[in-house]
Amino acid sequence: MGKTQFIKDLVEGELVDDVFSVKLKKPPVEYRKGYRFELRVSDRTGIIPVKYWGSDDIEEVESLYASIHNGLFVKIRGRVNEYNDRLEISVGSEGDISTADDSVNDLSDFVPSTDKDIDQMMGQLNAYIRQVEDPHLSELLRSFFGDEEFVRRFRDAPASIQKHSNCIGGLLEHTLAVVDICARLQSMKSQMDRDLLIAGAILHDIGKTDEYVVTSNIDMSEEGMLLGHIFMGAKQVEEAIDTIDGFPTRLRYKLVHMILSSHGKYEYGSPRIPQIPEAIALHYADEMDAKVEQCIAIKGSARTDDNWIYNKDLGHIYLH
Repeated sequence: MGKTQFIKDLVEGELVDDVFSVKLKKPPVEYRKGYRFELRVSDRTGIIPVKYWGSDDIEEVESLYASIHNGLFVKIRGRVNEYNDRLEISVGSEGDISTADDSVNDLSDFVPSTDKDIDQMMGQLNAYIRQVEDPHLSELLRSFFGDEEFVRRFRDAPASIQKHSNCIGGLLEHTLAVVDICARLQSMKSQMDRDLLIAGAILHDIGKTDEYVVTSNIDMSEEGMLLGHIFMGAKQVEEAIDTIDGFPTRLRYKLVHMILSSHGKYEYGSPRIPQIPEAIALHYADEMDAKVEQCIAIKGSARTDDNWIYNKDLGHIYLH
């Protein structure tokens, strides 16, 4: 039997008795009646805190805490409360948290997938790849997208953990949107090198194929946490270029520069600031799709009768 209670539909006062995936846990601390700990759990519709209010038997509470790990499926029986204007699940003496890995048959309840056709999007991206006339850039793109294993990982990868396109197929969806924006902009600003711009747009986020891991939820890999997708993607491109005879040095620098500067600012994680028109175009196309997609997602999941909602990344968002 699949899930029947999803996080986006929970309301204050509701009794919860369903399975969720653990994303984070915080160790036991003492409170007035005993010891408590906190989890963050998720399903395909969102993330919610869980507070477990245990007894004064510290060994019992620590034993339960130790049995839970990130990525585990847990069955939670508790009640939805509101705290600091946010919903959370409270598990008290009448509730329970138990492991539930054996009861989960459908991962789609926990990890969302894009609502767009992945095969169709992949076909559109391949059409852009075929349009690239520069022989070195064409060979570089084919070295990635002619590799079945890379294509499988690229098709399945998310574009983020939470902010935008955080779903299976999200990286492909985001990349195609960025390429579409760049292609349209180049048609208006023909001084830009179309082949370079399209290649940079296609490759700008390939490091995300290794930055994220998808199990019972979307999480960061150890490599991704320590190195980040910008460095990882630039390294992948550099290594692929090394296998192509006669790849022009200046073209190499420009393409890698586009990846390194794609976030636009040092404080946003870019090792370089965009210095060529194609890099500027890529940065703003990337930011445009990410922020618009994030805003749409926030509007779609908002649970308030107010006209506005505040987000720390985007500020105030009008909901009507």
